Amino acid sequence: MAKLRVAGTWSGVLDEVDLENWTVPMLREEVAKRSNVPAGSIKLISAGRMLKDGDGTEKLSELGIKANSKILASRVAVDEGKSLKDAEELNQRLARVKEAVVALSTRHTDGALPLEDFNMEIEDQLGNKLHLPESDRQALMMGLMLHTNGKGLIRKGKFRDALEVLNMAEESFSLCNPKTIELVDNIAMLQMDMVWCYFMLKDIACLSVAGVRLDKARDGFERAHGKDASRLKLLQAGNSSELAVYMRLELLEAVVAYHSGQLEKSRRYLMSAQTKYKRLQVSDEVLSVVMGMGFKENEAKRALRINNQDVERAVDFLVEERARKALKREENLKRQAEILEQKKYGVTPLKKAVDIQLLNGLVSIGFAKELAAEALRRNENDTQKALDDLTNPEINASIQNYIETKNAKRQKQDTDSKIQLLVSMGFDMSAVVAAIQAGGTMEAIMHRLLQQGPLPNPAAAQAQAAAQGAAANAEPPADASFSEPRDVEMEDEIADELARTDALSDYDIDVTREGEAINEYLALLDSTGSSSGSASTSG
Repeated sequence: MAKLRVAGTWSGVLDEVDLENWTVPMLREEVAKRSNVPAGSIKLISAGRMLKDGDGTEKLSELGIKANSKILASRVAVDEGKSLKDAEELNQRLARVKEAVVALSTRHTDGALPLEDFNMEIEDQLGNKLHLPESDRQALMMGLMLHTNGKGLIRKGKFRDALEVLNMAEESFSLCNPKTIELVDNIAMLQMDMVWCYFMLKDIACLSVAGVRLDKARDGFERAHGKDASRLKLLQAGNSSELAVYMRLELLEAVVAYHSGQLEKSRRYLMSAQTKYKRLQVSDEVLSVVMGMGFKENEAKRALRINNQDVERAVDFLVEERARKALKREENLKRQAEILEQKKYGVTPLKKAVDIQLLNGLVSIGFAKELAAEALRRNENDTQKALDDLTNPEINASIQNYIETKNAKRQKQDTDSKIQLLVSMGFDMSAVVAAIQAGGTMEAIMHRLLQQGPLPNPAAAQAQAAAQGAAANAEPPADASFSEPRDVEMEDEIADELARTDALSDYDIDVTREGEAINEYLALLDSTGSSSGSASTSG
């Protein structure tokens, strides 16, 4: 018998699970019974994938579930449920998101050479890079990407889809060292975002787990931000970026308290949230002043909210933001150039990129760049071993010979591809070869060929091109790299979402819906009376 850890609609440990005999429907039935909901409304996730019923005979052990595995249980509203086709499309999208996140995080671990001309890095709230153990880094990066994707779905109003992605993010974060997680507020933000989805879906059945999640969120914010956000304010020079976050947190705590019959507690939270909501309202007068200085409405509103409507501080904040973004763009361009250079040198036996900083160090003491890069590549960026090879005449000569052979092969491939292209355009093969041997850019070669007269028979040219193409493709490129299938569309979608975020994105909340909800629940309290018994739990 084994134990399984369950989180989501019900949190706890399932004892005495027979992995060799239990099926997914049996597990779903047990979780549903403890969650007090129909089994058909429970969806189970393990290791980032949905657990499907299949033919009902597949055992949990056959699905890779082991003792102490973590199972995430989420509830779908059957009465509002999607058609089978819609559900299948959602499952396919979730699988694509998960695979894309795993692929990106693997390619962007420390020292890896990404296929893209950008590099994903984990930063703190001041934009400083965080250096973490590789296992923590990858798990945290996966969690952040999934969380970002989930927030994108929230912005689009796809709250149920967002919950599925946020569940996967929670699982990824759970793989990190707890000490690492305590340093950041991402887990707290994730917990609050999940409860916000419950609220927007009017899923009162998730009330108990919502209370647990909000407790975790408050504890997490206090650890990361300090008591009364004192540490965060110190880091961010006294601004009030956290105000909208704590307002939403208090609203959700008030909603949970109300539906749990704790009416006085609900009122206290609502009054505090309402005070923060009023502080976040930007007057047209101060907004027009800041916009009159050349700033867009959205950025002006954000700056005024964060800086307590102080125009002078808001403008200073915006100027500093623009300077930071300009510096970031400059750093990104530099990193793009480094990645393009690293791609020329290939990867180490352990699939790491050549370290540009170490390479520049070897070049500074007199070694040729390409030679030094190859020595580092062969030795996993171990500078001392690379120096030993470079100063050994026999090994040095061997490295030079390897580089010359590789360059000759690359040059031949480049020449073959040019010949194939020009012959396919109708130029005579012998004339093309002669023009290329004369040297120059592609433009100069084309000009040289056009001066020799009209093109020959196109049909004959195409036959020549086909023959030349077969010869050019007879051997793989010298720098053949990543060839596994990629979901470029999904990877690009996730990368674009990440590119649009910054250190304050999570704190930039449009509080319109929160303001409406505060008034709704205050009105409910007024109509119910604070001394009444338990409140209604209907949505």
